[in-house]
Amino acid sequence: TQARQTCMFQAPGPVSVPTLPLSQANPEMIHPDLSPTAFPTNSGWSLEEKPSRPNQKFYEMIEEFRETLEISPLSADDVAEPHRICVCIRKRPLNKQELNKKEIDVVSVPGKGVLMVHEPKQKVDLTKYLENQTFQFDYSFDETSTNDLVYKFTAKPLVQSIFEGSMATCFAYGQTGSGKTHTMGGDFTGKQQNSAKGIYALAAQDVFALLNHRRYANLDLSVYVSFFEIYNGKVYDLLNKKAKLRVLEDDRQQVQVVGLEEVYVSAAEDVIKMIQMGSACRTSGQTSANANSSRSHAILQIVLRRNDRATTLHGKFSLVDLAGNERGTDVSSNDRSTLVETAEINRSLLALKECIRSLGKNSDHIPFRMSTLTKVLRDSFIGDKSKTCMIAMVSPTMSSCEYTMNTLRYADRYLLESLDISVYDAISHVADLEEKVCVELKVHFVIIYIILPFF
Repeated sequence: TQARQTCMFQAPGPVSVPTLPLSQANPEMIHPDLSPTAFPTNSGWSLEEKPSRPNQKFYEMIEEFRETLEISPLSADDVAEPHRICVCIRKRPLNKQELNKKEIDVVSVPGKGVLMVHEPKQKVDLTKYLENQTFQFDYSFDETSTNDLVYKFTAKPLVQSIFEGSMATCFAYGQTGSGKTHTMGGDFTGKQQNSAKGIYALAAQDVFALLNHRRYANLDLSVYVSFFEIYNGKVYDLLNKKAKLRVLEDDRQQVQVVGLEEVYVSAAEDVIKMIQMGSACRTSGQTSANANSSRSHAILQIVLRRNDRATTLHGKFSLVDLAGNERGTDVSSNDRSTLVETAEINRSLLALKECIRSLGKNSDHIPFRMSTLTKVLRDSFIGDKSKTCMIAMVSPTMSSCEYTMNTLRYADRYLLESLDISVYDAISHVADLEEKVCVELKVHFVIIYIILPFF
């Protein structure tokens, strides 16, 4: 079955929605953002007032289409199912700036694993219409979902798996400003951070809860934490004054981050303090979407070791806040270093996708040497006990529609490959070659036209 469906919406009247698994919808659970008559009063407008807004016609068409949808959102009462590779999608709410600009929300989350994008289109004769595209994932979270709810269905099942000897990875992917760092690290106000509400901290709390559980007490385990970033292919220790580290492969083909400080912790509060300390040191920069965008991949690793003489590794959980997947034209500065930085981010994200693809197909060869990011996550890709969760973050605005579609296609391809859909393989292979060529051309362009003239 295809994971994405498309339908058109052009004029008022009955609308047929693509077949979706949205049984037992509860109208009382419909969020105000999906209702055409209930908008935030503090935003200064309502549908009845019909204010002059950009793209008013598209707004009316989207709201009319939403009235036809049955809403069955994910809730805390639902049960998380086991996955070796779990692919989820999260929509963030409109922020104050977007509400003031009267931006149009083009993303709907009608079901527990369903997300729809109402993509505005215009024909040659200037007739406006919507291309309503439907995507299916393991779980989908609307703008009302809390970090606690997202955590329950994404990282929480992986915490228990590391006590059983697994190497687990949970990473947040998406455009800058889509909510990755909020999801992983907690609430931010500038550089001020409330880490207790992020997935990092929630995972740490569960680790210590399970550590004292009678089921695992006889394992005699200790908890260690490391926190580092990968910027421009180089690794820096966020818990040791951003000391530069080396990534080497030993004679047993095990990847080691030489010099990385692994700190023993005895409580979740210790982990939260380290998250706040490390996040304050993280490399950031300015883009068109975010004045304080994370320009590095941040990796928090929670490691379980046996209390024997060799402190043997028992399990590891890598929680990754990826850098935003920007294009070169999206950054406010087009200097040489910024363009190289953007090219490196995109190359590492492509490498990560290749590794997840190989993992989903149970391939004998995992191409983890393609980037520094995939090298340090190697042990999460190797072995039968490896588990991965991807949380794809999307912005809801019409102006971000192209980026949202790119994120959804990236995540959609993950899901199809984890399901091992053979019919998809040929199409996927062509798309992959196209993407690889595009990335390589961008890298060569940067080298030839930006870097070489300086030498």
